[in-house]
Amino acid sequence: MKKILLVEDEKNVASFVKKGLEEEDFTVAVANDGAVGWNMAKTERYDLVILDRMLPGMDGMEICNRIREKYKYEIPVIMLTALGSTEDVIAGLNEGANDYITKPFHLRELTARVRSIFRQSEAEKGDVIYRIADLELNDDTKTVTRAGDIITLTSKEYRLLLYFLKNIKRVLSREQILENVWNVEFDMGTNTVDVYINYLRNKIDKKYTPKLIHTVIGMGYVMKEA
Repeated sequence: MKKILLVEDEKNVASFVKKGLEEEDFTVAVANDGAVGWNMAKTERYDLVILDRMLPGMDGMEICNRIREKYKYEIPVIMLTALGSTEDVIAGLNEGANDYITKPFHLRELTARVRSIFRQSEAEKGDVIYRIADLELNDDTKTVTRAGDIITLTSKEYRLLLYFLKNIKRVLSREQILENVWNVEFDMGTNTVDVYINYLRNKIDKKYTPKLIHTVIGMGYVMKEA
């Protein structure tokens, strides 16, 4: 399921867009402040960011610029704004936006633009391969190898490993892992994450060096070379 970050200070507009996109099977997180939106964009990986331009805290152009500095063009950006002059559109596209939609807008058009960007991204990707040390995951063929050995994983183990590989060197809390791998909110009474971390370690770390999954006491887990 594609994850979208919507940064929009008009709460009615944000609620309308969030509801519409979620009905199309996207997961949508909302920030009503520019600074909050940038903090979310830099700490959590999204498949697409939709930005208003005139925002409290930090304007949308600055957020787009920072996304490009941090992620290059790996994360597409759509500007959704009332600033609709030719100069505004050119400025937004020159700043790195993939698309520019002016308010008022039709939700069907926004949804179509979102799907178009995702189709284009998938067509340009080719094989999506993640690597760390001698571990390799091919997300197109859904295969995992370490030191040339084929590693057989369950679907949940695979999704857990993929999440780690997309967030190398970042400490991930149990809450983040549950929300992103299992799509559920954190339950203080569950040890599901710890159990699956152990399963994954037994398959990708136990007989190999360097160890890749590390416990950060009191905080969660991190994938990195020791």
